[in-house]
Amino acid sequence: MTRVDGRGRAAGRRRAARSTWGAVVVAALAATAACAPGVDDGRTEDGGEAGYISGDQSVTLWEAGDRSGPVEITGTDFAGSAVDVTAWQGDVVVLNTWYAACPPCRAEAPDLVAAADEYADDGVHVLGINSTDEPEAAQAFERTFEVPYPSLHDTDKTAIAALSGIVPVQAVPTTVLLDREGGVAARILGRVDPSTLRTLLDDLLAEDA
Repeated sequence: MTRVDGRGRAAGRRRAARSTWGAVVVAALAATAACAPGVDDGRTEDGGEAGYISGDQSVTLWEAGDRSGPVEITGTDFAGSAVDVTAWQGDVVVLNTWYAACPPCRAEAPDLVAAADEYADDGVHVLGINSTDEPEAAQAFERTFEVPYPSLHDTDKTAIAALSGIVPVQAVPTTVLLDREGGVAARILGRVDPSTLRTLLDDLLAEDA
C-alpha cells in the first residue's frame, strides 16, 4: 500500500508505460474538506468550519498483489434499474460516494462526468453510491450535472457496508478505483482532482493491456 499526501504531483502521459503501480506519483487533491451528510455547510461564528469531516487530502494505492476484493456490490439505481458491480469485472470501475447537498460532491461532479465520458470507450464504468438522498433530490442533481452514469439508491447503506468491509470509506465524497479483477487499487478521500483521476485510470487501463 502506498500513500501520497497532498503535495504529490502528477506524472506521465495517457497510456504511457510505468514501471510499477506503486511508483506512480499522483496529483494533489484540492485542499477541500469532505462533508458529513445531514449537516449545514456554513461556518461557526468564530470562523471555524461547521459540518465537515476533514479529509487527509491523500490518495492510497495498492500494488496488484496486495489488493483486496473483488468488491461485490449490488443494488438499484435511482432509475429503478438493477446494478451488479461484479458484472463489470474485466473492466476498470470507479465508485464515488456522494449526496446532493454536499459541496465537494457538487464541485467534483463536472470532473467525474468528464472522465466518465472520456473513458467510456475504454470500458471504464463509473458508479455513484448515495446513502442519503431520496430519488427526487438525487435525480435533480443528476439532471443539473448531466450525469451519464448510474448511482445506487443506498439509504439502507448495504452498498456502503459492502465497500467498507474491504476498504475504509471515511468521508463523503470518497472515490475508490477497482482493477479489472474487481480489486481495490486506489482510494481518494475528499474531492477528486481530475488529473489525479486520469493518471490512476491510465495506469489501471495499462495493466494487463
